[in-house]
Amino acid sequence: MTIKLIEKYTGNVPRYTSYPTAPHFSEAIGNAEYASWLQALGGGDTVSLYIHIPYCDRLCWFCACHTKQTNKYDPVKTYLAALSEEVKTVGALVSKSSRVTAIHFGGGSPTLVDGPDMIALMALIRENFTVAADAEISVEMDPNDLDAARYDALAAIGMTRASLGVQDFAPKVQQAINRIQTFEQTADVVAQVRSRGAASVNCDIVYGLPHQTMETLEETVADIISLSPDRVALFGYAHVPWMKKHQTMIDETSLPGSTMRFDLMVRAGDMLREAGYQAIGIDHFAKPDDKLAIAAREGTLTRNFQGYTDDQATALIGLGASAIGRLPQGYIQNIPATGMYQKAVEQGVLAAARGFELSDDDRMRAWAIERIMCDFALDFDELVKRFGSAASQIIAEAQDLVASDSDRHVSIADSRLVVAPEAQPFVRSIAARFDAYLANGKGRHSVAV
Repeated sequence: MTIKLIEKYTGNVPRYTSYPTAPHFSEAIGNAEYASWLQALGGGDTVSLYIHIPYCDRLCWFCACHTKQTNKYDPVKTYLAALSEEVKTVGALVSKSSRVTAIHFGGGSPTLVDGPDMIALMALIRENFTVAADAEISVEMDPNDLDAARYDALAAIGMTRASLGVQDFAPKVQQAINRIQTFEQTADVVAQVRSRGAASVNCDIVYGLPHQTMETLEETVADIISLSPDRVALFGYAHVPWMKKHQTMIDETSLPGSTMRFDLMVRAGDMLREAGYQAIGIDHFAKPDDKLAIAAREGTLTRNFQGYTDDQATALIGLGASAIGRLPQGYIQNIPATGMYQKAVEQGVLAAARGFELSDDDRMRAWAIERIMCDFALDFDELVKRFGSAASQIIAEAQDLVASDSDRHVSIADSRLVVAPEAQPFVRSIAARFDAYLANGKGRHSVAV
């Protein structure tokens, strides 16, 4: 891959974990719409819950999540009380005939929650929602938070997947991002959760970090492979200091350039494939017998705010400050500020801050973009089957894309738009060609690779 092509296709574009993307959400969509959407869920619907814990006991400078640092447990306790009120309010609106098939605890650091409080929170969720017996329960983990009581609590709530952020094990890189976490700590977490019955372990690696070199990344990937995680997420560092002020703590001159970022991504991916992992989309890898790999092979892979998933639920309900939900009618985001969020839910009302109601064109483009991101292809026949004559607009845009593609990154064969293997790392830029909102300039995005 030439430097010219890398620079050409690594512009700033959305990650497309939703369409339309969050910058286009509006305050015109709020509690009234959200309540009606929740009440519309019925017996044939399945639900995923995302539970956001916006606290950490340290602030990692690379992080782009909605979180804040606390060295005391009191703010966490207060927040959990408010979160419990939201669980009750939302649960009262959702039909008990709708089944919860997946629960994801994210943050922040969910493992900052102590054992008794985590058990109480899960009990409350089960009281207010119909949780399937085989529901997948995943938890994002910080090894620095964990102790025996917390491990036991996670086993008690039925955790099925543990997700560990690693980033890079090199001390110089860790110091530059304020994330000190040794390989030994990480290996111990993997052993602890597996001994308590967790069926799956996911590890995150980040490329493009300050002071990261090919050598440090190779050592990190080799260490991760030695732990035999079921899944590995390989993310590019998103440097967005205009959104996350703490990222200004990172010296921009220490960040690798676009060509080095690309080389780091390719090398890490090659190592994972050589170790037997199947590549999933642009940034995930899984053992061949993992549900994510099976979904990719069967064409049922989807994408949500956590990235690639095999989750087929009708709706994703976000609970907690800043959490985003996706329902058949559209998207809803909760109030980001924890204080304002807490005041809202303590009054027994929903905490929606903004949202987006989908049009038929939005649904069609969302499906097309998701298939391109997941399959590196778009089936025109399936598009027509789902959306009828309106599909002709997307098909025409695909044909125009191919006609203007001097690099031959896309082609049309057997009524399918196909992304060439060498262009797959740039698929975000290709998907962006079908984004009807991107040109209006709302929002700034991270680089595509």
